[in-house]
Amino acid sequence: MKYDLLVVGGGPAGLTAAIHARARDKSVLVISNEPTASPLCRAPEMANYPGLPGVTGVELVRRLLAQARDMGAEFKTGRALSVLPMGRSVMVSVENDAVEGSAVILAPGVSRAAPLKGELELLGRGVSYCATCDGMLYRNKPIVCAGDAPNFAEEVEFLRSIGCQATEAKLAGLEILGTDRVTGVRDAKGEEIPCDGVFLLRASIAPAQLVPGLDLEDGYIKADGRMSAGLPGVFAAGDCTGQPLQLAKAVGQGQIAAHFAIEGMA
Repeated sequence: MKYDLLVVGGGPAGLTAAIHARARDKSVLVISNEPTASPLCRAPEMANYPGLPGVTGVELVRRLLAQARDMGAEFKTGRALSVLPMGRSVMVSVENDAVEGSAVILAPGVSRAAPLKGELELLGRGVSYCATCDGMLYRNKPIVCAGDAPNFAEEVEFLRSIGCQATEAKLAGLEILGTDRVTGVRDAKGEEIPCDGVFLLRASIAPAQLVPGLDLEDGYIKADGRMSAGLPGVFAAGDCTGQPLQLAKAVGQGQIAAHFAIEGMA
């Protein structure tokens, strides 16, 4: 099935975009981890959100989630691993699946972790973000797994079940070694572990790794007044577009992004 709109991220920006799209009778798929796992949900009070003084972060997210679901938005739980614009459609890979839409809105929030040393240079040459996608390439070979994804343990077990010789390592301070291909890692203690591949199983992936060719500014997605991210059918909203990292801004940009994404479908 091809959706009218794909939304990557289940926070206020993404859910607002989904609500607006459904109000315009467009089919919507929201791709995210469990929305109530967001850091926003730990906020005891949202004192600066207009019209809802005193609302907790988790209450606000639950209200947005319920409204989007009641209006008919569909949800897919999992990590978006890549976004590929293809002219009049956009493909998003989610774990071991792929979904297609006429447009996509990137609303993943901010990645609070900088890329590891060697990660970007060796991406696709031994560095992988998806156990199901790439695991069979490393059958009977040594690999290192590091990350903070909710299903990290299950992903490592899957890799071992198909014959990968998986060693677990802490993400913090990890350095990926190699020139043309991954040859190993160096941990925070300076110890080297030889390997043929590194699986970085984070809870989310930074925009630079998610969308090839995406224009960034100071590490944030560069979007114009229509929230277009500069690639066909790709829009962005919320904290991923930069300062100020405020809830009201995220909600407003989610609505704007959905409006212009839908306008482009005409």
